Amino acid sequence: MKLARYDDLIEKYENPIEHACDMKEGQVFIANGWERPEGFCLSAWESMSAFVLALSHGGGDFYDGWMKNPKSAMISCNDGFRPVSFLIEALDEDAE
Repeated sequence: MKLARYDDLIEKYENPIEHACDMKEGQVFIANGWERPEGFCLSAWESMSAFVLALSHGGGDFYDGWMKNPKSAMISCNDGFRPVSFLIEALDEDAE
């Protein structure tokens, strides 16, 4: 995953917030179908859960060839001030 931060937008539009995001670059999460992984941001999960569910049930090739790997998707959370982009990939093995 990759994190971005737009301080100019934060300063201009956002009310002060003490704690916005716990995500760190390099973290890896494994989802079991529709179940949100422990410690995963709820807002980010809401942005990507439909893609995770589709991939976990054999779906893929979103938007007619958007991704080089058809069993993957690049999805960002909906925080416009500090968006986090996540690479979602289907695994060959079953999650526990």
